[in-house]
Amino acid sequence: MAAEIINGNEIAEEIRRNLREEIDQLKTHYGIVPGLCTVLVGDNPASVSYVTAKNRACEELGMRSFHRHLPAETSEEHLLGLIAELNQSGEVHGILVQLPLPPHISEKRVLEAIDPNKDVDGFHPVNMGRLLIGEEIFPPCTPAGIRELLLRSGTRIDGADVVVVGRSNIVGKPIALMLVQKRSDGNATVTICHTKTRDLAAHTQRADILIVAAGHPRAVTGSMIKPGATVVDVGVNRVGTTESGKAKLVGDVDFESARQIAGKITPVPGGVGPMTITMLLANTVKAAKLSLGLWTPGCNK
Repeated sequence: MAAEIINGNEIAEEIRRNLREEIDQLKTHYGIVPGLCTVLVGDNPASVSYVTAKNRACEELGMRSFHRHLPAETSEEHLLGLIAELNQSGEVHGILVQLPLPPHISEKRVLEAIDPNKDVDGFHPVNMGRLLIGEEIFPPCTPAGIRELLLRSGTRIDGADVVVVGRSNIVGKPIALMLVQKRSDGNATVTICHTKTRDLAAHTQRADILIVAAGHPRAVTGSMIKPGATVVDVGVNRVGTTESGKAKLVGDVDFESARQIAGKITPVPGGVGPMTITMLLANTVKAAKLSLGLWTPGCNK
């Protein structure tokens, strides 16, 4: 029997319905509208598309959407000055600087300049440190989305053997930290695999939950999966075009062979992707609450 498909679009919409209610309550009871400011330097087509989608999602939920589009030749000093202004703005609760930045600008300096309490991407060292000690404020959005997919699909995390393929600061390391925490949505035994891992299949074949963020199309096949496992495919790879001329997307998991073995699996597209922006919106609402003292670190809500 083929695996159950974990529908990221449906789960994302469920979360957004709850967020709309929270936003309405903040407006009604506190007179505050959560606001996200995106900052884009240059005209990278993919970045423009991502930022447009984020701003549109904000507006659909009734949030304030601010956008600063700077030319590619913008100096690092000018960008840092803009971030300082946004840090002080009472209308802006979340700041997102779209990556990558032009080569002459230090991503490290820019990300560290964002107020940790407005760092809704969750990449500031302070927020990474909070994640490590189990007092997360803003977990990185893709890992947060993965955790929600697991929980809302009825996948048991407590006591599970989890294998993460990939060790990036954006996905691999954060999701491992999140699922190993001693809390109700953690308590897993987590293994991180990477390019230097010997015999990858020996690890993936024992995973109750397999999270693949390898960055290579179809890197994990059905023969590498434990029967009945839950498989979360984070990869998005363009491999030619469809008959209609659109880009053909595949994940880091060979979906057709994997779905014959797995118990549950996320598709590409329509799995992890819709969750990333949704969790960005959730972090922005949380930032607005934080500014009012309605939420404190260490709280899971």
